[in-house]
Amino acid sequence: MDDGLTGLIGLARKAGKAEVGEEPVTAAATAHKARLILLSSDAAENTAKRARRLGESGNCPVITPGLTKAQLGAALGRSSCALVALTDVGFAASVVKKLSARDPETYGAVAERLSHKAEKTQRRRKEQRQREKAAQARARKPWAPPAK
Repeated sequence: MDDGLTGLIGLARKAGKAEVGEEPVTAAATAHKARLILLSSDAAENTAKRARRLGESGNCPVITPGLTKAQLGAALGRSSCALVALTDVGFAASVVKKLSARDPETYGAVAERLSHKAEKTQRRRKEQRQREKAAQARARKPWAPPAK
């Protein structure tokens, strides 16, 4: 039913690209490191208000994927969880893409925005790797034997 959504969220946590709980999410959002904030469907109203405020201040979307605290917590290896911040734009784009496949009207615009950011980030990383390779090639001595 969830199309691998909980597995993807769990994978983000294992990769160290997810902040779990209210305080870590607050820290990630205020540092502008959060790319997407996930809010459980049964979170308290104060938590939802705080999440929306954090999303506005951190310039990241806040979405409710339709998972309860127990389901979101199970995906993260906890008993329950109301807030999760994904700090990697690739994971955030993948999560919203899965949600957009289910409900394009609700998540389509966010999916478009995050996929554009993910492509831009990937392009920058590729360019950075190419610059590093070129610098290494320039640093090699022409008379030295090739490294094995």
